[in-house]
Amino acid sequence: MLVLVCNAGSTSLKFKLYDMPSEKILARGGVERVGSESDALFKYESLLLEKQNIPDYKAGIRMFLDCLLSDERKILSDVSEIERVGFKTVLSRTCMGVSELTDEVMQGMKDWFVLAPVHNRAYLQSVSAMKEVLPHAKMVGVFETAFHKDIPLERKLYGVPYEWYEKYGVQKLGFHGASHTYISQCLNAESTEYKAISCHLGGSGSICAIENGKSVDTSFGMSLETGLVHANRVGSMDATMVWYLEQEGLTREQIKDGLQVNGGLKGLSGVSGDLRYVEEAAAKGNKRAALAIDVYVTGIVRYIGSYYMELGGLDYLVFTAGIGEHSPLVRKAVCEKLAHIGLVLDDKANLENRRIISSPSSSVKVLVIPTDEELVVARETQKE
Repeated sequence: MLVLVCNAGSTSLKFKLYDMPSEKILARGGVERVGSESDALFKYESLLLEKQNIPDYKAGIRMFLDCLLSDERKILSDVSEIERVGFKTVLSRTCMGVSELTDEVMQGMKDWFVLAPVHNRAYLQSVSAMKEVLPHAKMVGVFETAFHKDIPLERKLYGVPYEWYEKYGVQKLGFHGASHTYISQCLNAESTEYKAISCHLGGSGSICAIENGKSVDTSFGMSLETGLVHANRVGSMDATMVWYLEQEGLTREQIKDGLQVNGGLKGLSGVSGDLRYVEEAAAKGNKRAALAIDVYVTGIVRYIGSYYMELGGLDYLVFTAGIGEHSPLVRKAVCEKLAHIGLVLDDKANLENRRIISSPSSSVKVLVIPTDEELVVARETQKE
């Protein structure tokens, strides 16, 4: 079965074509700056085209399919050979797991548009475009909430009127499901019974408690504005802050900008939302940059500590995603604060970004595992 996996951004679309179940990647590509008539970028394998006219997702999809058809490796002779298209969708009110992207499911995405407007807009547009270009293919949404849908209710509910949960679906939903799923699948290959904490640390971040391959708690809430401090987003905060700032004279748009665009590491450090630049500034003596890192690490440790108690112990601590895979500084800072649970870091292994970065004497095995969300989407799409 040929499965095309699509990962949509606000102005981008990435593609990977898989031969399933062998999981072989046959081709990959992507478009950036979708909507530009003269400055878009198109990639296909080693081909890179700049200054392109790609006015919408449909145009980018057609460019990718044209390259597939003309590929000298003869990957496919007709686009009808692509049986399924999988999307790393975010959330839908009518579906928490993996589902064919029917009109009902897509309406559910629209119903919860406000919870993830940038992400849902991108997927609604790209799915609609793909349905037009590949009308024969089955469209599947692997929702980011899927891995967390069976978290016990006592860990999902907020202290709000219960009717809000029943009527409006107010609850912790959780995200980064494909990434945490991949981590659980890697751990499943090592053990059938285990307690793990997965730290997906990147432009946005989340911590997930995993027991025997299943999510039992996660740091994200109902929206993407919760949990850890993110690159540009505030993370969890006191909701009354919004009303207070309005009273102080800030407009709703100014507050929204501060929480979603200029918050997080960027707002704290005054340098950037990219941790690499924040680390560089801190190394040069920038106190706000150093403080931003401290706030970030403290949040990570707080969740790990909470989930350590919920799990009743810990076998694996896993770091993944951009920061998790490439920041020895953050990993070291986090692990040093966990020494009291018997965690011992191997400093040399950590600096070299090895897979195992804990000492043999550590009571907790600390791993660095590069995530593969697209592979999870391909696997789930094939099964659906």
